[in-house]
Amino acid sequence: MENQSHVKNKVYVHYNHTDSCKFARWTARESYDFMYARPWQHVVDFYSDIVNGRLLLSDLFGTERACFSHDDKKILEVEVESDGTEVRSGRWARVTFKILVSYHGGSFDGWQKQPGLNTVQGLVETSLGSFVDEKKAKLLKEKCKPLEGCALVAGRTDKGVSALQQACSFYTWRKDVKPRDIVDAINSASPGKIRVVSVSEVSRAFHPNFSAKWRRYLYIFPLNDGENKEETSDSEVEVDNFYSNGTSNGNDENVENKLIDDEGVVETGKKPRRFAVKRVNLLLQQLEGKLLSYKVFARDTKASRNIGPPTECFIYHARAAEARLPCSVHDHGEGRKVMCVELVGNRFLRKMVRVLVATSIREAAAGAEEDALLKLMDATCRRATAPPAPPDGLCLVDVGYTEFDPQNTLIA
Repeated sequence: MENQSHVKNKVYVHYNHTDSCKFARWTARESYDFMYARPWQHVVDFYSDIVNGRLLLSDLFGTERACFSHDDKKILEVEVESDGTEVRSGRWARVTFKILVSYHGGSFDGWQKQPGLNTVQGLVETSLGSFVDEKKAKLLKEKCKPLEGCALVAGRTDKGVSALQQACSFYTWRKDVKPRDIVDAINSASPGKIRVVSVSEVSRAFHPNFSAKWRRYLYIFPLNDGENKEETSDSEVEVDNFYSNGTSNGNDENVENKLIDDEGVVETGKKPRRFAVKRVNLLLQQLEGKLLSYKVFARDTKASRNIGPPTECFIYHARAAEARLPCSVHDHGEGRKVMCVELVGNRFLRKMVRVLVATSIREAAAGAEEDALLKLMDATCRRATAPPAPPDGLCLVDVGYTEFDPQNTLIA
C-alpha cells in the first residue's frame, strides 16, 4: 500500500524533446492514462474467441487475407531431416516435436514458468511430463522434482499477452509418442484457455527461437467515437485532464520506473485528445527495411545488453489500419472500432512492441514529423519514449522459419 501511495503521489513530468511538433506532447502520466482508459475487455474477449475457435483472425479484417495466420503449415512447417536407411542411436535417436499453441493472455501470468504463478510454460511442461523417457523420469525422481517435460519457446510473452501460434519444441527418446497424444494432453490441461494448433515431428536441429527468421505481432487498440481524426488548429484542441476526470484505472504496473524526468518542467499548454490512424501508419512505415537499435523502446533489459548488436532489430513490416472487431456469435450489431498495428521483425526486445505502439500514438496526436520515431532512436534516455501500452491488446500471431514474404501480411 505504501508503494502504491508513493506512485500515485509521484509527479510525472515531460521529457524535454529537442524536436518540435504541431501540438504539445502528452506527459508520461497522460500517455499512460490515455492508453489504459479504454474498453479493453472487448479486445480480451476477441482474443478469447479466437483461442477457442469461435472466431478467426480473418474476421477482423473482413477478407481472406488473414486466414493463414491461424493455421497455415506452408509458412510455419519445418521439414524433417532424412537419413535414408541409417539407424541412429544415442542422442541422435531422440524425437523432436514442434508444437504450435494458442493461448489467452488474460488467463495466464505470462509464458515463463515462475513459482506460485499460473504460466503457460508451467502448464505445457506439466502436460508433457507423461512423455519423457525413463532415464529422465528416474533422474527427476532422484532430484525430487516433478515429472515434467522441457519446452523451448520462440519468444516469451508477458502477462496478459495472447498468442495464436506460439512455437515451442519438446524432445524425447521414447518412440511410442504420437503427435495426437501431445495435442490431447495439452488441450485437456486447461480447456478454453489454451489450445494446440498443430504438432509435427521435426529435425533434432530445430530450435523454436534460434531457428526463427521472423516474428509477427498484432496490437489491437480500441478507438472511441470520433477519435480517428487529426487536429487541424489550436482552437480545436481540447485539454484532456485525466486526473480531474478520473479516467485513470489505477493500474500502476512499473509506472514509477518508466518515464519520470525529475529535472523537467510540467507542461500546462493545451494538448490533443485524439489522433489519426493514418498518421500512426506513416510513422511506423519509416521503420521498414532498416536495421536499427531500439534500446530506447525497450524496457527491463539488462545493462549489459543496452548497447550494440543486442539492441538491433530489423523490421520487415510495420503498418497500422482501422478495423472493427467482429461480434461474438452470441452478440448482434456492429463491433467496436479499433486500430490494428502489425509489426514483423527478426526479433523484438522486452516490451518493445508495446512501447512502439504507445509512442507512435503519442507522436501522431502531437502532429510530429513522419521521421519522429527515427529521431527518437538517437535519444540516450528511455524517458524519451512513452510508457508501454497495456498488454491486453498485444498478440503474438505467428513465427516464421522461412524467409519473410512481403506479400504475406495482415495489413497491406
